[in-house]
Amino acid sequence: MFYQFYEMNHAAMVPFRAAADAMRFFYSNPLNPLSQTTVGRTLSASLEVFERVTRRYGKPAFGLPQTVVDGRKVAVTEEIVWEKPFCNLLHFRRDLPADRPEDQKILVVAPMSGHYATLLRGTVEALLPHADIYITDWIDARTVPLTEGHFDLDDYIDYVIEMLHAIGPGAHVIGVCQPSVPVLAAVAVMESQRDSMLPASMTLMGGPIDTRINPTAVNKLAEEHPIEWFRDNVIMNVPWPQSGFMRRVYPGFLQLSGFMSMNLDRHLIAHKEFFQHLVKNDGESAERHRDFYDEYLAVMDLTEEFYLQTVDTVFIRHSLPKGEMMHRVTPVDTKAIRNVALLTIEGENDDISGLGQTKAAHAICPNIPEDMRMHYMQPDVGHYGVFNGSRFRREIAPRIVAFAQKHARAPGKRTPVKRVIRGGKAV
Repeated sequence: MFYQFYEMNHAAMVPFRAAADAMRFFYSNPLNPLSQTTVGRTLSASLEVFERVTRRYGKPAFGLPQTVVDGRKVAVTEEIVWEKPFCNLLHFRRDLPADRPEDQKILVVAPMSGHYATLLRGTVEALLPHADIYITDWIDARTVPLTEGHFDLDDYIDYVIEMLHAIGPGAHVIGVCQPSVPVLAAVAVMESQRDSMLPASMTLMGGPIDTRINPTAVNKLAEEHPIEWFRDNVIMNVPWPQSGFMRRVYPGFLQLSGFMSMNLDRHLIAHKEFFQHLVKNDGESAERHRDFYDEYLAVMDLTEEFYLQTVDTVFIRHSLPKGEMMHRVTPVDTKAIRNVALLTIEGENDDISGLGQTKAAHAICPNIPEDMRMHYMQPDVGHYGVFNGSRFRREIAPRIVAFAQKHARAPGKRTPVKRVIRGGKAV
């Protein structure tokens, strides 16, 4: 009944949030003399903090209406080019001249781990000027009716393969964090089947390929409990009147609670500073806080079968690095990968996927030629910084674009790529 209690508590707070919001507008209204005083700003700040910490955050918009290509601004239009009950394939179509050569097509596989795909807004924004971008827009499981069936890790792999087919031959695929495992598995399956839509390259970023290496708190939690513990303690039924009523899910708010508890002091300090910025009338700093937490606090539910299969396969049994992973009845043979270039990216201070876990993909893909593989470790960034922020834009995104361009499937001799080991130093 915990999910139902959560919903009831949220509903009970609605009138209090509405009252707080109305009072905040009263105290912050420029026509109110109190808004120009410290007392008025303090009251307004207190009311806004209360309203924000008790709010349910809906799915944010990508909000990328334009980008800069070849030195000029061009319009960007979001369009759904493929859809299934649990995912839409979103294409960011750029308004480019018809006679301009096509850029490389990149499929960004967003994490299905509690947050919406919009968490990768910065990733998409940094890549848009240089590539034709597609992204997996996962659907909140609580909104999917039971009649649509189930969704597990095998379905996830099938979705990735189908989306690569929808995009066409020679595309590039990026797995950000959790999708690194199903992306690598999908490529292995496609190689084994000699699939004509095999991607030209795959980039794995901050992913749990082998969680036995440098295990983090997240990894240790999974290792300390049997799969039955997760089924009994974190799986719940979607309450009425949601569209997915009675679907068994891992609620997004539980996932969010786990993430926040790992750095609780940091989040408390951030909200304290947000309050102080409001009192000091520091609008720019306050807006940065709003932008970040509007995204961070927007969460979605995961299906029971996907969550439990992922925990069991990736974190408990370590099936992929052991060579024991199955895709339905087909073995996932990573040694079969020979024609897809591999780029792995890690953050030095990653506390979700420990250093070395993503790099392990190179060890289990021994038949990829040396000139088709590269590893990069970004100094001074944590998990979030692997795919977002200033260092991502300045150091990581250019390497992803260059790697895709050098390994594009086109006539002519392939240009070897130097292996980057640390901080951009090539050896």
